Amino acid sequence: MAEPNEFVTSVLTIMTPLGDVQPKRMFGGWGLFLEGNMFALINRAEELFLKADDENKDAFIAAGSGTHGKMPYYAAPAGALDSWKNLQGWAEGAVAAALRAKKK
Repeated sequence: MAEPNEFVTSVLTIMTPLGDVQPKRMFGGWGLFLEGNMFALINRAEELFLKADDENKDAFIAAGSGTHGKMPYYAAPAGALDSWKNLQGWAEGAVAAALRAKKK
């Protein structure tokens, strides 16, 4: 299995407070999983996208984030990857959206 590149490793480092986030190689990019639930993806262009649903997607839209194609994943807002403090709310919201999707 391919080892995560520098960008993936940096995202995982920032997300350390979230828990044991596991990367999985998928479709030329990476899926990010927490406790077996995919809550984020990193595309080939090394952009982070976070899971969204009706409860959190408006915040992404208000921040000017676009989607990853037709998938329910929105780009991490500008500055989110600067620190855990900036990413925390977005990442925790993505995990919650993944858990809600699993319950459906």
